[in-house]
Amino acid sequence: MSKLRTYFKGDATLWAIILLISLSSFLPVYSASSNLQYVVGEGSVLGHFAKHAGFILVGVGIVLIFQKIDYKYFGGFSKLLLYPVIGLLVLTLMQGRNIDGANAARWLKLPGVPFAFQTSVFAALILNICIARYLAKHKTQDITLNNSFLSVLFPIFLVVGLIFPANASTALLIFFMVLALLFIGGYPLKILLGIIGCGTLLIMLFVLLVFKYPDLFPSNRVNTWASRIESFTNENKEESYQVQQAKAAIVQGGITPRGPGKSALKQTLPQSSSDFIFAIIVEEYGDLGAIACFFLYTLILWRIVVISTKVESVFGTLLVIGIGFPIIFQAFANMAVAVNLIPVTGQPLPILSYGGTSMWVTYMALGIIISVSRDIKTIKITDLKPTKEAYEIA
Repeated sequence: MSKLRTYFKGDATLWAIILLISLSSFLPVYSASSNLQYVVGEGSVLGHFAKHAGFILVGVGIVLIFQKIDYKYFGGFSKLLLYPVIGLLVLTLMQGRNIDGANAARWLKLPGVPFAFQTSVFAALILNICIARYLAKHKTQDITLNNSFLSVLFPIFLVVGLIFPANASTALLIFFMVLALLFIGGYPLKILLGIIGCGTLLIMLFVLLVFKYPDLFPSNRVNTWASRIESFTNENKEESYQVQQAKAAIVQGGITPRGPGKSALKQTLPQSSSDFIFAIIVEEYGDLGAIACFFLYTLILWRIVVISTKVESVFGTLLVIGIGFPIIFQAFANMAVAVNLIPVTGQPLPILSYGGTSMWVTYMALGIIISVSRDIKTIKITDLKPTKEAYEIA
């Protein structure tokens, strides 16, 4: 055990949760990936299983590396990487409409690399670290619109604006998570309200321009958003095929689940190995599987709160909140979509969904959080012995 502790530093509970979720992902991914083989016509079940295993192994390796880096360095790294990452967002948005049938404005295909990279999730991580760094550095100063525009507001609107046309759900998730971080960090409330107002106006302007000049934004998904929202809010409108199949899978589970690998709807449910993997988990493992899934992400939230409140560094606190809360919000949003509590968002279930570059970014965030947890000072019993001065005061 002591030898393991030399490799697995920081918060032991969070490490245990990460490893448990990682191991738990193999069975549902193995089961649901048959959808990719038989419906999409891509690869084989064992091939997808091996690919997912590779992503998991690399991801755990990322956590092992990031946990050893002093988290204070990530602030400086984020400042250097912010605008190069924004450049990658521009390249992602400018490329063609489709890559292998998927919306290309979400992915960047790198030469010589066998997979496409989802630039939005990495940009979100870098942006949140930059905001946490700024708030920590200016915690004793008055923050105004003028002195925070270039460091805070301009990057936020630039990142969100470049992601929004092709991936509105991710853009809105980033936007609201950044606003929450700014609020917790003491950013002036009147400026926050102004940001929300400006963001709302820009969204309305974008939608109007798309309807009037659709050729200006070839990668937009406004019609898809409208269809999903209308389908969700209109009781008389037929539900989308994805929602129908997800609800059917959940109903098939319940108290008497089908059992591991025995899902009947994994072949007909689109994105059953990624965006809708929670429905497959419920179908195969029933209510206990759903409760266990919800419980694991709640445990991560608990550790995020504990670490953020115990670390003495303001930057450490804001950093954990800024990169930790989006993971939990994404997980709960994914589960809410599967049970039809919110419209379809296209958000994967962190780590549990079929592996990809977004999984690696999640592991990066968790590695940084564990790095912060290493800075928490533990008080030993010997440190609590009263001093001579204490006796004299008494």
